[in-house]
Amino acid sequence: MPGKTTLIAPSILSADFSDLKSALSLAETAGADWIHCDVMDGAFVPNITFGPLIVQAIAMNTSLVVDTHLMIQDPDRYIEDFVKAGSHQVTVHQEACPHLHRTVQFIRGLGAKAGVSINPATPVSTLESILPDLDLVLLMSVNPGFGGQKFIPASIGKIQKLDAMRRELNPGLVIAVDGGVTEENAAELAAAGADSLIAGTAFFKAPDPAAAARKIKGLA
Repeated sequence: MPGKTTLIAPSILSADFSDLKSALSLAETAGADWIHCDVMDGAFVPNITFGPLIVQAIAMNTSLVVDTHLMIQDPDRYIEDFVKAGSHQVTVHQEACPHLHRTVQFIRGLGAKAGVSINPATPVSTLESILPDLDLVLLMSVNPGFGGQKFIPASIGKIQKLDAMRRELNPGLVIAVDGGVTEENAAELAAAGADSLIAGTAFFKAPDPAAAARKIKGLA
């Protein structure tokens, strides 16, 4: 997609939680498009992060799109809570949803955009039947659970396959990539078809986060 604008989505999980308001302000000043909220339950993934109250605090202190990624079992029980908290878009894992179409329609019925994420070992072909109903797909390019992991190179091929699928089934679909996004691979990710780059460590842990965001966006 020549000339497309790549979205930057800092992951709040890598921010200083003792001063979230400043972290959000930094993201806005740096030109971020979304704030990515990683919700983990210690069961679907081996880590525990935060729930709707933190998402609500984030939504109250930013004008950015609040992008909530539910890495939890039985997400249907909590989707409404996260939308009420201020999530503009909610992404669930295909691997955690036995009735995925119903879950996607539930998200949309609440007025939020609906996304589906898949883990690195899950083929993109498994999304074919749900793709026309989605606003976004989030490809995990590391195994979910912890920040700071190294990018899995095979993710490039998955992005390319998904890009080909969306051209046929849902041209308006947003492809987001989460895990190991850096200045070194931003251009390759965008060229493969990624529209939104989720960066945690590469943004919040950078010596100059604003400069890092500009460079990633410029390269993409």
